[in-house]
Amino acid sequence: MSYSLSILDKSPIADGTSAYDALRFTVQLAQRAEALGYKRYWIAEHHGAPGLASSAPEIVVSHLLAHTSRIRIGSGGVMLQHYSPFKVAESFRVLASLAPGRVDLGVGKAPGGLPLTTRALQWFHDKAKKPDFAHQLAELDAFLKSGVAEDHPLAGAIALPTPPQAPEGVLLGASPESATLAAQHGWQFCYASHFNRDEANLERSIDVYRNATGRTPLLALYAFAAGSRAEAERQVPALRIFKLQLATGQSVNLPSPEAAAEFARQTGVTDYRVDELHPHLLTGTADDVRQELDALHERFGIEEFVIDTPVADYTLRLASIEALATTEHAVRV
Repeated sequence: MSYSLSILDKSPIADGTSAYDALRFTVQLAQRAEALGYKRYWIAEHHGAPGLASSAPEIVVSHLLAHTSRIRIGSGGVMLQHYSPFKVAESFRVLASLAPGRVDLGVGKAPGGLPLTTRALQWFHDKAKKPDFAHQLAELDAFLKSGVAEDHPLAGAIALPTPPQAPEGVLLGASPESATLAAQHGWQFCYASHFNRDEANLERSIDVYRNATGRTPLLALYAFAAGSRAEAERQVPALRIFKLQLATGQSVNLPSPEAAAEFARQTGVTDYRVDELHPHLLTGTADDVRQELDALHERFGIEEFVIDTPVADYTLRLASIEALATTEHAVRV
């Protein structure tokens, strides 16, 4: 029984530290992950979050590539709704030219922040021309390759440079629809169960992707290992995600009821519902976490887990990642 482990890092700013400290630790953690045999190291994108330093993942990715030599580095992910697919393609083609064979372009659908930051990010967008996410992803995929079709308004635009090896595209999502979209473009799919541990939905999503591609998605989840179960539970109490459902049909995952209410306020709506979700969280000793990973591997055929460590303290984060890497069966590159 074997599978790979990878890391998703939000560059959290621990109490009493600064963004400089958080990003410096991210570099150190990526280097340690490489030495331990982790397969990938991804940087998340969040906006307007005082406790996180990862608002521009492509910049952090470039820095990490320069300070590592083997591990795959990428975004987990770029929040595509804010950006020109052409520019994203250019950025990651440059990264892939700097470090051929080591760059992942993870893409997500969520805004990664509250409405005011989304408004600022999209201030110059022409709302009449802005396509939906599926069309944005199709454009990005095309620009990563040879360009859009001849009948497309942007026909003839070619994203350069041409790297020796293209970045690997990974769609981040948590639904069969996202699995289908990833498969349509030949992209890897990462199921984000750290937002929702609904195993029936996970199984449907895996089946859709596997039936279409013959491959198994990556599985992202929260995991934290400590010296004892009691210590792990003390450091990581039960996590909750609050899904805001607006009357317009828009939904977004937020960390607290207060954040959900603030999102609705900034959107200017009063008709909404908040559902409490329980993310996939594995805690305990390293052996406890390994046994749960083993069970998920055996049940769903998962070949790679992307670990999001839900603590900000740098010493605890490092210790957990080191402990998980040294457990039996854990890391296979």
